[in-house]
Formats: sequence, structure tokens, C-alpha cells
Amino acid sequence: MAADVSDRGAIDAALDQVRAQLGPITIMVTAAGVESFERFTDIKIESWERILAINLTGTFHCLQAAVPDMLAARWGRMVTIASSSAQSGAPRMAHYVASKGGVIGLTRALALDLAPHGITVNTISPGMIDTPMLRRTVAGGDIGQLQKIATRVIPIGRVGTPEEIAATCAFLCSDAAGFVTGQVMGVNGGMVL
Repeated sequence: MAADVSDRGAIDAALDQVRAQLGPITIMVTAAGVESFERFTDIKIESWERILAINLTGTFHCLQAAVPDMLAARWGRMVTIASSSAQSGAPRMAHYVASKGGVIGLTRALALDLAPHGITVNTISPGMIDTPMLRRTVAGGDIGQLQKIATRVIPIGRVGTPEEIAATCAFLCSDAAGFVTGQVMGVNGGMVL
């Protein structure tokens, strides 16, 4: 079901539907995100607030709404999606970088709070991944030709795939990752070390 992650009421209603259909929530992956390219001096407060509302506050809403089920089960997996730009910075993306840096900080804080309750909290920090968002960025001229950039800045020499992010997420949500919490998992082809 679709929900606006910046609207806590919408998240609560969506999770109530999930609980009614599937039972308690013990895995939460937050992947909603938006970006924008603007010089810092040109960022309007509306743009700043929109990006933080979706990328950071939306992550907070989803995690906080799901955590009661995990606390009751004494088991849970939370995976947030940050960005390698939160680790390296990115030109003309101060609001995006700040929001994703906040996701990393929130993840680490929750990992400490929730570990005693059997809940792990980790973040995946993707690099350039072949998604519709990246393709819109290329089409909009905000970055150069994708393959040229990939061979120049990514040691592996290519962009990543959504399946590579999903595989990392599946591991972090599994019992095999029970001793992994508070970590930033860079899936970026070596772009950020």
C-alpha cells in the first residue's frame, strides 16, 4: 500500500493495515527518498523542509511506528537507506546530504537504544545505483554521462544495481546478521572507503 512517509497519520494507518493482513511488524526497511540539486545559497526553506520531511522525518516515522511490535517480540530488524554522499559530501546537495547524514546518526542512536531488546538497526549507504532517481538526475543534466562517471570515480567501474542493495538488505534482515548493529554498510563499488 502507498503512504506519504512525511505524514505520521498515513504511516500509522498503513502499518495498521499491514498488521491486520500479515501480523506484527518485525522488519522495517526505510527506502523513501528524494533529492534536489541547488546551490546552497539558492535553497529555499520549502525545499529544505521537503527533503528533510521525506528523507529523515519519514524514516523516523516509519521506525517509531514499527518499534512497538519489535519490542513485544523481543526481535526485530531495522534497515535504513542513507547515501554515500552523507559520508563524502556532494556539491549542490547540502539539504540531501544533511538529511541522509541524519539517517546515519538516527540509525546509530537507535542501534544503541534497541540492542538490549533483540533489535538490530543498520543503514545501507548506496553509491551510484541504477534507479529511476539516478536516471532522472542524468537526464536533467545534474551529473554527466553515467558510464564516464562510473569508470572515473567508481573503482569497480560501473554503477550498482537495485538487486545489490536488496541482497545487502536481505542479509541485514536475516538471523545471520544478529551480531551486526549500528553499522553503515557501504554498497558503492569502492567509491567511498
